[in-house]
Amino acid sequence: MRASTILLLLFLLAGCGTGAMTRSDSGTFVSREVALDGVSRRYQVFVPSRRAGGAHPPVILFLHGAGERGDDGVKPTQVGLGPYVRAHAADFPAIVVFPQSAENGEWGWDPQNADFAFAALEAATKEFSGDRDRTYLTGVSMGGFGTWALPRYRSGLFAALVPVCGGVGRDAVDSPYDEVARQFRTMPVWIFHGAKDDVVEPERSRRMAAALKTAGARDARYTEFPETDHNAWDSAYATPELWTWLFAQRR
Repeated sequence: MRASTILLLLFLLAGCGTGAMTRSDSGTFVSREVALDGVSRRYQVFVPSRRAGGAHPPVILFLHGAGERGDDGVKPTQVGLGPYVRAHAADFPAIVVFPQSAENGEWGWDPQNADFAFAALEAATKEFSGDRDRTYLTGVSMGGFGTWALPRYRSGLFAALVPVCGGVGRDAVDSPYDEVARQFRTMPVWIFHGAKDDVVEPERSRRMAAALKTAGARDARYTEFPETDHNAWDSAYATPELWTWLFAQRR
């Protein structure tokens, strides 16, 4: 009896660190760290239940805005996609990775932040058996800019993009809309912006959507919320059609 008890205890302890063990219950947020060039940085991962996500869930990399920068690893889950996922934790079917930019860092023009985001994505995908053919990128504000920028570091990684209240380039007038549109004309993209945004000009998204159309984009969509200011993310992520469309995309 004593030997059996010890064996059972060892079995239970062995399962505590596995992704499968985490996914056996309802969807939940877990804290993780990843080391890059000798520096360890914290991030969060939403892990869907096995019932909602299946054996190999799709994976979403979420890039937060400027207000969530830091090193606590938690703030990126509090604005943007995180609150939506938390409200739908029981049935949200995807792994969501929430890296955090360093203070004063940017997603679009900071290779170190990009490398960290990719490292967190790779670690979470591997640990929780994510579907690499259904890996998506979305971000809000500063993260919306990053949604256009990161795929240029790793071509072919993402199956679809969802930039929210973002843009391309540093200057709204001289941004390389046509160049970026040619790069992404075969990538499914759904752009969201608020018409009353006084932080990131909605004209940035309008011009990007127009450039994609001119470039003959295969599947480029643009939704503008007429009464919405900079916070277009709550409305964007609450759009049911977004998730039906997104999870149907494959590399």
